[in-house]
Amino acid sequence: MDYMQRHGLKRARPAELVPGTLSVITARMDYLPRSTPEGWQALELDRLNHSATGTVSLYARGRDYHKVMRRRLQQLGDKLAAHLGPLGHRAFTDSAPVLEAELASRSGLGWRGKHTLVLNREAGSMFFLGEIYVDMALDPTAPVDAHCGSCSACISACPTQAILAPYQLDARRCISYLTIEHTGPIAPELRPLMGNRIYGCDDCQLACPWNKFAQVSRLVDFDERAGLNGQTLATLLDWTEAEFLARTEGRPIRRIGHERWLRNVAVAAGNALAAGRGGAELHTALQRRLGHQSALVQEHVHWALAQGPQVTGV
Repeated sequence: MDYMQRHGLKRARPAELVPGTLSVITARMDYLPRSTPEGWQALELDRLNHSATGTVSLYARGRDYHKVMRRRLQQLGDKLAAHLGPLGHRAFTDSAPVLEAELASRSGLGWRGKHTLVLNREAGSMFFLGEIYVDMALDPTAPVDAHCGSCSACISACPTQAILAPYQLDARRCISYLTIEHTGPIAPELRPLMGNRIYGCDDCQLACPWNKFAQVSRLVDFDERAGLNGQTLATLLDWTEAEFLARTEGRPIRRIGHERWLRNVAVAAGNALAAGRGGAELHTALQRRLGHQSALVQEHVHWALAQGPQVTGV
């Protein structure tokens, strides 16, 4: 990701990112919706079998976490300043070149799993990370021991084999990266492996045994909003840009924009057609996008149509 490279060593040197920083306070926030049922991992895996509908990563089904967590971290920093006296502080949550997972693991929030995410014995990995940079020297919290043992479930579960080895992730193959951060065409050889995942991917977390301890959020912000996850791909393809912006307002999905949204949905549509799902409705929805002004969208729509049976007129 270019923005990480641009900031260089600031990622590893907090005082270069925020001058005067002496300590970093790390925090986590659970994000499973309040309505999450027992056996949620199996239910989420089953969604992947419904190829004519789109699947959105769990964390992105509610309100944009950047706003929710950063606001709460800022409030915490302000309360600390009110209690301790003058305190320079700045809150972050996935909003700057901060090595969040490394800071979290070094400060005892959990350990780095083989999928590179942070794992906690009481909360699995279904949580957001955030930090408060402060200009006060604090006693460090000791890191915790790793508890993955010989388990390699996350490595085996990755659809694109993006986890090359324990603790080694090739982001260029990761579906979360491809559907969210990547701005160009998705490599044709990876498209069939993406299934119906249109924004993010939870597979490595769904396979992790520690997530049987994942905690449900107490915040209404992370409740699943209707009208997005589980919608038919044909419906999602027909969203105009205005509809996309309206339906994703306040959600993290909005940041990818309508063009990349259509790219992602087109890939999922091609996979559905290849599986014999979606039928004429999906085929027709794709055809309506053939004249899209974006060459990126056009290329992925052409690919999608080529995956299914060819329909010709007489």
